[in-house]
Amino acid sequence: MNITASYIRRELQDYYTPQEAGNLSRLICCEILGQPVVDYYLGKDITLSAKAEQELQSLLRRLRNFEPIQYILGEARFLGRTFQVASGVLIPRPETEELVEIMLKEISSTSRVLDIGTGSGCIAATLAKELPGAQVTAWDVSEEALAIAAANSLALQVPVCFEQRDVLTYIPGVTERYDVIVSNPPYVTEAEKQDMERNVLDWEPSLALFVPDADPLRFYRRISVLGLEMLEPDGKPYFEINRTFGEDIVLMMRELGYRFVRLQKDISHNDRFVIAQK
Repeated sequence: MNITASYIRRELQDYYTPQEAGNLSRLICCEILGQPVVDYYLGKDITLSAKAEQELQSLLRRLRNFEPIQYILGEARFLGRTFQVASGVLIPRPETEELVEIMLKEISSTSRVLDIGTGSGCIAATLAKELPGAQVTAWDVSEEALAIAAANSLALQVPVCFEQRDVLTYIPGVTERYDVIVSNPPYVTEAEKQDMERNVLDWEPSLALFVPDADPLRFYRRISVLGLEMLEPDGKPYFEINRTFGEDIVLMMRELGYRFVRLQKDISHNDRFVIAQK
């Protein structure tokens, strides 16, 4: 069978925006089927074997069911590196890349770092890779997430200490001390579900996404309280946040006694990060 990029776009056009269908078409043709980029833009045919045609049709069915392409491929990119992902972890977002880039500019190369809610391990493993003198620990409540994160750490050949912890109930030991705490915790309210895309709502883990409408700051409050115990003097928490609650989080952290609390926008000019100092 011979197929073209326009065929793939037609198969997806009723399910995705024209831009999304075009992006998926290019990814399928060039990265999965191996078509040269020049041939893709010239609209040339791709000749598929019977097996490859079956695999393509299976992939298109999954995309029409709104399964994220990253889960289909089993991998996602984060700051130029490939990370294993599956439906038990969130797909890394560009905003989280921005958070790590901020940290790499600000924290010491020998920092003791705690990543709370590590998911795929993209934050922890990237920091360990970029800051080889750092000591990085990563928590998650999910066994599946920790297994994926450990595999990613192994693939990047970086030492990260992974621990299963429920941050909402965990009581730290007296010797647990860090210079930096970073977290991209669940922050989507239940009320926001109705506005979410199906590829997120139907496929990504609810445990890592949602917080109750009545307590949207529950993770930020708990981690901030833990930070008062676990951070060294002048230690810094770094949060990725729901843009709706930036000022609330800043106020909460100031009331807890944090200093130099700042609210920072992402590249799209949305309130996205809160950074402070103990």
